[in-house]
Amino acid sequence: MPDPIHSLRTGPDAPPFLIAGPCVIESRDICMRIADFLRRLTVKEGVPYIFKASYDKANRTSIDSFRGPGPQEGLRILEEIKREFDIPVISDIHAPAQAAEAAEVLDIIQIPALLCRQTDLIVAAAETGKPVNIKKGQFLAPWDMENIVEKARSAGNARILLTERGTAFGYNNLVVDMRSLGIMKETGCPVIFDATHSVQLPGGQGTKSGGDRRQAPPLAQAAIAAGADGLFMETHFDPDNALCDGPNSVTFEMMETLLPKIVAIKAIINDGGTA
Repeated sequence: MPDPIHSLRTGPDAPPFLIAGPCVIESRDICMRIADFLRRLTVKEGVPYIFKASYDKANRTSIDSFRGPGPQEGLRILEEIKREFDIPVISDIHAPAQAAEAAEVLDIIQIPALLCRQTDLIVAAAETGKPVNIKKGQFLAPWDMENIVEKARSAGNARILLTERGTAFGYNNLVVDMRSLGIMKETGCPVIFDATHSVQLPGGQGTKSGGDRRQAPPLAQAAIAAGADGLFMETHFDPDNALCDGPNSVTFEMMETLLPKIVAIKAIINDGGTA
């Protein structure tokens, strides 16, 4: 498989790329069904695709929240998806000691937003030589990401992606400042917009987070028009019964409607027009 960072082209002739899948690995069969659907859809629309799913959600709201199968079984499932569909895979790590094991399977290592200032974690991920996607913390200004990028680059790794996922706005709420995308692009890194976590309501349902998936498609379209290189979207065929982040995950039907619009908006931007 070619280096996934090379398929995520940016610039005036590049298509948008998509990182999508369930929030967490609920089971092998669920992941396979979602990966199969998204692979077929992205091939049809000519969109480079990376499958995402967490094998351990360490930052859940409640001690009773479902966290996933753990690294051993989770990485085995991700490796199977990677092989079965010939697609890159991405997942997150939460401690420096996890980086080397994750790098044996993952094509891109992700740093969760709440851990984006953890220097040792970022350096350990970067030292694997794998591309690293760093999510901007809900508590940070976009220009603060420059220092975080330099932490990763200090390990000799220039293959860094940045993801906007909303900013804390009072209690249990997030808002999106589209200016953030352009500001973070000044680092020279590809910039991704996480449309589904941006409509999350953290802890908004007491023992779990809420959200409003209806707002994800318009924000995704706005982000591409504002210059995002790609999208990150949690996707599920039955989000109302998903074990993690269901309220803000989009359905298959929503993705089928949205993706052609994203491609069309990016084409307009690439042609020097405005959306």
